[in-house]
Amino acid sequence: MIEILEKLFGSGAKVKIMRLFLFNPHASFSLIDIAERSQVAPVEAKRTLTLFEDIGLVKQRHSVRSSKKHSAKKSHKKEIKFNNTSSWSINKDFSYLRQLRELLLYPSPVRDKEILTRLARSVKLRLVILSGVFLQNLDARIDMLIVGDNVKKTTLSTTIKKIESELGREIKYAAFETADFKYRMNMYDKLVRDVLDYPHEKILDKIGL
Repeated sequence: MIEILEKLFGSGAKVKIMRLFLFNPHASFSLIDIAERSQVAPVEAKRTLTLFEDIGLVKQRHSVRSSKKHSAKKSHKKEIKFNNTSSWSINKDFSYLRQLRELLLYPSPVRDKEILTRLARSVKLRLVILSGVFLQNLDARIDMLIVGDNVKKTTLSTTIKKIESELGREIKYAAFETADFKYRMNMYDKLVRDVLDYPHEKILDKIGL
């Protein structure tokens, strides 16, 4: 799906940044925020934002921040500097906003098999459950439940951020070692029950739930 969208819109950067704005219609982002969350180079992000401004998809807002510089000598007055900062938000009056939402928000641009391949680099997977944003339920408590052995938290965090950049939204996830998960299951842990008792999709189950 993501490959098709990249060809359709000309670049992966455009798709990622569009999804970021569409999934967060009430938020404003600085250039650095956009570049980091979309994992796009700042130069490419700025070029894309300029294009989106030209067609009316996003709006830019300027604000002024003041900063005080303290002098080493008490007799000197404090110097106040003013810095212009910019942020961007989606233009809710854009003519084709509804069509873009239908095309880009669902289904997920990351396939189940691809998710498992990426996660397997940081954990010996036993169970992966998708919920929340992957099932078009933005109010769910959690989007992804990961169970396995030898969890490498730093690598896993990097993998999740990569998926977030393509999805356009932060992923709420929980990762458990297998023994810990089974203990929580037996204790009717609320987080686990909140996943299993509501709509979800098991894309890997070696535990036999």
